[in-house]
Amino acid sequence: MSIASLSALTDAEVAELRAAHPGAFGSAGAQLRRWGPWALALAYLVWSLWFFEIGRFLDASGRVWVLLTNFVVWEDMATWSYGAIYLGIAQTLAMAFLGTLLGTLGALVLGFLAARNVTPVWLLRQAVRRLLDVLRGIDQLVWGLVFVRAVGLGPLAGVLAIFVSDLGTLSKLYAEAIENIDRKQVEGVRATGAGPLSVIRFGVVPQVLPVFISQSLYFLESNTRSATILGIVGAGGIGMIIIERFRAQLYDQVAFVVLNVLVLIFAIDWLSRRVRLWAIGERHHP
Repeated sequence: MSIASLSALTDAEVAELRAAHPGAFGSAGAQLRRWGPWALALAYLVWSLWFFEIGRFLDASGRVWVLLTNFVVWEDMATWSYGAIYLGIAQTLAMAFLGTLLGTLGALVLGFLAARNVTPVWLLRQAVRRLLDVLRGIDQLVWGLVFVRAVGLGPLAGVLAIFVSDLGTLSKLYAEAIENIDRKQVEGVRATGAGPLSVIRFGVVPQVLPVFISQSLYFLESNTRSATILGIVGAGGIGMIIIERFRAQLYDQVAFVVLNVLVLIFAIDWLSRRVRLWAIGERHHP
């Protein structure tokens, strides 16, 4: 129908067309539903900016320049406590490794209990899932504060914080991986007369093991960074050295420590990649 023919329609005919094809004609309600969320998002953005004093960036520009200069100009390096720095880095790596290992071992149990295709008992499965919601719903830094209060300052608090936080998150990821397996392999193992544990061992684990290894290795890398932050709240490791150097305004040593942590992260990333390739059978991948 052309524009000319539309203009010749009476109001009654237009109303009849609107009733027959409501989606072809825009309405005030439709326009409001389309543009209303965008308008609300824009208004919320403008309102949020009210809390940030952007002008303070200009006032702090001089202090920022001095701080950055202190980061790159290193002085009296011969007097630095390298032993304490590298001991803190070793503690941080140990915290991340032990916390991730304990979280992985716990997730191997809770992940299967939270999977729908492994645990048919609804009440047990829901109880485990709600427990996992609680564990991962509390931030790792908060767990660090809790365990510092409970067991005192030191790496033990950091290990426990990483363990509890990873237990909740890894268990959920493991459960999702288990629920997405190919059921044909499971049914084939079950058809041989295997029991429930054998079905899990030979029908489920081979499918999800590479995923489990990849996720745990990623968490190890992430937890190395998290362990640094946990040290700042008293959980030991290199974080305590960083906060001490900051308070003493030894920014050049802070930069040195951060660079060492970055090198450690790069090394863990490279090693994790090699292990992941080994886990999926690509041992000779370049």
